[in-house]
Amino acid sequence: MSSVGARRRPGAPAARHALAVLQALARQSGPVPAATLARDLGLPRSTTYELLGELVGAGFVVHLPEERRYGLGVSAFELGTAFLRQEPLARLARPVLARLVDEVGRSAHLAVLHGREVLYVVEERAPGRPPLVTDVGVRLPAQLTASGRAVLADLPEAQVRALFPDAGAFVERHGAGPRTLSALRRLLAQTRRTGYASEDGEVTPGLSSVGVAVHDHTGRPVAGAAVTFDAAEVDAGARTVLARQVLAAAAELTRRIRGHAPERRV
Repeated sequence: MSSVGARRRPGAPAARHALAVLQALARQSGPVPAATLARDLGLPRSTTYELLGELVGAGFVVHLPEERRYGLGVSAFELGTAFLRQEPLARLARPVLARLVDEVGRSAHLAVLHGREVLYVVEERAPGRPPLVTDVGVRLPAQLTASGRAVLADLPEAQVRALFPDAGAFVERHGAGPRTLSALRRLLAQTRRTGYASEDGEVTPGLSSVGVAVHDHTGRPVAGAAVTFDAAEVDAGARTVLARQVLAAAAELTRRIRGHAPERRV
């Protein structure tokens, strides 16, 4: 090991903890007390306050003294808007999805998880096919979509439970889809068994989708790629073929971002 690497190693845990604090804040619906962050991250309160102090000083976190809470700061917002401007994932995904659309003759899209919703970042429409609700910038309940289910299936169970703590977390569109955590878990287990997620008329009546997760270098799901089709035109055999093509496209995009798929659990 080089001396440079040895000198950097002691700072790595602090950096990881600081990133964990930012990620924890990003998952919240609003500012939270430091004690909540310490509990959720398993950090000593003294360490949590020290990290928050550094992040406040850098503008990534804002302290609300009257409320005794912490939230994301302007610097975090600037990073988010920079990501939107650069669109690295979307830029890498567009040619992959365009080739997929050419192969299957159906519209395809890419979505990322944002809380309990998916946010659509790429939409490649097949010629002659009707427009879909999954346009760029649209948000939909993650548990109802194939792309969302594909991502949720590869998240830690504790994170899924935190996202869907009770029945009130399950938003409906057409009276279909899972309404409890146990029902969602069954769907996610099926997704892990088959390697892809499905939805039938839960987003738009008459339309179905198959989706597959895209993974980063740690094996975590960062997005879901999916193809949407008219359910009446695609039988079970053709759906399996479509799923294999989406699997191939998701694997290609995973390679393009230097990621790898995790070992499957059931």
